[in-house]
Amino acid sequence: MPTSPPPPQLTEPQQTRRLLAWLGSGLLAGGMPVHEVEEDVREAAAALGHDSIEVAASPTGMWVTLSSGEASTFESVDGGVRLDQLAEVTAVHAALTAGTLPAAEALQRLSVLRQHPHRYPAYGLPLGTFLVATGIALVLAPTWSSIAFAAVISQVVAGLMALSGRTLLVGPLLPFLAAFASSVAAFALADQGLIDAPLWTLVPPIAVLLPGSLIVTGLTELSAGAMMAGTGRLAFGGTQMLLATLGVGAAVAVLGVPLSLIDGERPDALGWWAPLIGLVIIAVGISLLESVPPSLVPALLITVVATFIAQSLGNLTGQGAWVGAFLGACAASLTATLVEFVRPQVPRVVAFLPSFWLLVPGALGLVSVAQIESSPTAGVIAVAEVLVIVASIALGVLVGAGLAHPLRSVVTRLSPARRAFVRQLARRPMRAARSHEPPEPPTE
Repeated sequence: MPTSPPPPQLTEPQQTRRLLAWLGSGLLAGGMPVHEVEEDVREAAAALGHDSIEVAASPTGMWVTLSSGEASTFESVDGGVRLDQLAEVTAVHAALTAGTLPAAEALQRLSVLRQHPHRYPAYGLPLGTFLVATGIALVLAPTWSSIAFAAVISQVVAGLMALSGRTLLVGPLLPFLAAFASSVAAFALADQGLIDAPLWTLVPPIAVLLPGSLIVTGLTELSAGAMMAGTGRLAFGGTQMLLATLGVGAAVAVLGVPLSLIDGERPDALGWWAPLIGLVIIAVGISLLESVPPSLVPALLITVVATFIAQSLGNLTGQGAWVGAFLGACAASLTATLVEFVRPQVPRVVAFLPSFWLLVPGALGLVSVAQIESSPTAGVIAVAEVLVIVASIALGVLVGAGLAHPLRSVVTRLSPARRAFVRQLARRPMRAARSHEPPEPPTE
């Protein structure tokens, strides 16, 4: 995404191409599947009077041409964006589609997107990581020792995350370093009898780094026919998972962990109330990490709770974890659309993405692969089960999106709240940017 306003010399076709390319790259930076991004860009182009547009999206860039054989514009995806920035991009898309926002103003708003300051710059990362790790411990490994472990080690992970943006040594190895630090602490404490099930206990502090949503998005893209994008995401997500798994394996090798400590039995010492409290804590923690306004936290919580309930009901059927994963993903898609209906200022994708933190396919995969240390056969079987779960989540996302698509059309046409909100978007001034001296503008 760009960090500077466009030059005033742009012709109308150049301005339109650049606007659509910036819009698409912003959605891609938010983690949306490429086929959904292409659909949204086409909708915006049609509202601007260009029905024959050709677009091609990848996880790393966006190509736009207004008609076959004409000039095209490419915009690269320069890293991810926070959920509050993604909400701004989707708001611009909604206003463009409704015809209430001039193209020049939309271009200006997107040009300063990455300059939007974090709402919680001083404590967002450490406190958000602390709350997310604690909340996931309450859901994934509800014991007091695991919760205390997650609270402490999460600050080590937060420190590594802060360093990753400042040094090339930490950045590429962040999953390995975080998993190694958490594993060393977990296995050492388990050896002293201070914590149980170290493989489950070590996961919550590093859950923010596990690529569960990335892998599921890749499978979703493959299912939708986006072969290159899906394959690329799966390869990148698999590499991140491999680095984390190597971190666990390195800790086992360094400490000489006995096989008795390498087990996959999930601890559950607390009552039914622990996961419910964990859901609230996770929603608050995500809002701090992703700079989400406090007024939108209830909307995130509704989607997370609906996902958890559907997943739990599926698990109660006794047919396997894949049933809960499928139902949870369906509920996430549908609930996010309903949330958007009730609160138009909460885009469906912003309400939906935090649900991936609950489905935790990445966490389950890490535990399963780590079991290879104790039993290669059991580990391979567990990995196969995780692949089925991840595929079930991807299928649930597709089914939920398919069920929600007619509802989105009805919402767009009939909701007075949405029409009023879109009109408000066109009049809303841009938030103050971090810097008023942008770098050179990008070239065509």
